[in-house]
Amino acid sequence: MLFVVEDLAASRRLYAAALAPLGYEELYVQEDCVSYGAEDLDDFSICQGESVTTAAHVAFSAEGREDVDAFFEAAVANGAATRGEPGVWTQYSERYYAAFVNDLHQNNVEAVWHAPDPLIDAPHRPGVP
Repeated sequence: MLFVVEDLAASRRLYAAALAPLGYEELYVQEDCVSYGAEDLDDFSICQGESVTTAAHVAFSAEGREDVDAFFEAAVANGAATRGEPGVWTQYSERYYAAFVNDLHQNNVEAVWHAPDPLIDAPHRPGVP
């Protein structure tokens, strides 16, 4: 997936920080693009340009609740806006632990962990983020 951004440096700070807890790193860095991935897989890129990507949705898989929480905290600390705080999003399932932020262009960026069993010790969040 590719998002076109207005300010590559600002978007790079946000995505590098937010995706690090999920095991993503910068794989390829060019003057106008940065590609992120895990284990040498190029999964997500941001490139500076016109016709900025807005109102898109991308979800990244997490290994556990702590990773979802760390994604959320890092994203908000680096310029993202809160869209849906970490918790169990019950409209998806009792095992769907996720957090949602809006990036600098109002794209819905999500980290999600699919728990092996229903989660009872986490905030339950009805509705759609």
